[in-house]
Amino acid sequence: MPNIFDGGINTINRRSFVKRGLATAGTATMTAALIGNSSLVWAERGPEEKSGRLTPGDAALLRFAAAAETLETDFWVQYNELGGVQDNEFPGGGGTGNAAYTGALEVLDEDMAIYIHDNTDDEFTHQDFLNAYLMSKGADPVNLEPFRTLPGSTATGSTGKLRLTNLTQLTLDTSWWTRYRSDSKNPDFGDTFPPAVPTLGVGQHTAIPRTDADTSDPNFLQAIANTAAFHFPTIEQGGNSLYPSMAQRATHVEVLRILISIGPTETMHFQTWSDKAGNAPPLTAVDPVTGVSVTFPDLSSAGEDLNKSLIMPEPCPFLSKKLPRCSVIRPTETKGAATGALKFLTDMGLFIGQSPAFFAYMQDLAEDADEARRGR
Repeated sequence: MPNIFDGGINTINRRSFVKRGLATAGTATMTAALIGNSSLVWAERGPEEKSGRLTPGDAALLRFAAAAETLETDFWVQYNELGGVQDNEFPGGGGTGNAAYTGALEVLDEDMAIYIHDNTDDEFTHQDFLNAYLMSKGADPVNLEPFRTLPGSTATGSTGKLRLTNLTQLTLDTSWWTRYRSDSKNPDFGDTFPPAVPTLGVGQHTAIPRTDADTSDPNFLQAIANTAAFHFPTIEQGGNSLYPSMAQRATHVEVLRILISIGPTETMHFQTWSDKAGNAPPLTAVDPVTGVSVTFPDLSSAGEDLNKSLIMPEPCPFLSKKLPRCSVIRPTETKGAATGALKFLTDMGLFIGQSPAFFAYMQDLAEDADEARRGR
């Protein structure tokens, strides 16, 4: 579906129909009106979320983080159901798993199931902590449950529950791979980087078996597992940048502490998954359902900008090109960090099938976070 924020609406204040009561019939009516009239203008500002004892900016930063963590939790649960350790440590665990998919993931590393399980557990704790903290301060939490409408996999191991995210139509930008291996460029200066797996950025690729039929061809199943292996770090490097970017706008020390304490766990996830992605076996496969082709190159003997063994960030220009190079997270420019993160997730195809009301709600959360300033 098209992104409704790319010029389809002349002027719209999203708060007027997405802030509260998203599960009501009124939302459906207004969504239908929105779809049917691209020139519709909503000028009246709806109710703001409560900030409680937090500044509005701090509450907005934490709400956007909570929404992002809720979305992450949703897709990590899907990965864990099919390819993770099966236990009852968190909701959605304790299933049967999918032996064929788990085996394909273990080609990259024999501990993949454990890593997937632990990453899923981390996301649950982030989601739950952020919402609980907001409520402890009298601020409104984030609730995305009304948007849990997307069908997921029907392959063995899946619970068949409705989802917030779509893992079957991904378009992945893997330029983060070369960005972290470059010693001369930084995206904060507008620099661009070539992707590690160019074909993942063309067409739509599934990162989980959609049905048991997807597990019947070992080569295609390995391509699905390889796609997942590159999706993992693609997502986590986003959080890796988002938290330090938002932390620069926090007012209260405790909110700053939260952001700079959760952020480094995203970095730990990113480095783990970037290491595992490098083990993806080289292959070419064609999706029997969509006809989309993907080729995973051999990164074991690639040049320095592609070499799979270089998983620690190379020093690069930081703050000013007149200063010495420094090994840092990048990007960390704070302007537009939240709306940029939302665009990154949307362009990936993670929300294909979601409603206009979902995009409006998420855009509103992102804009509120980007409006946050120290002291307010």
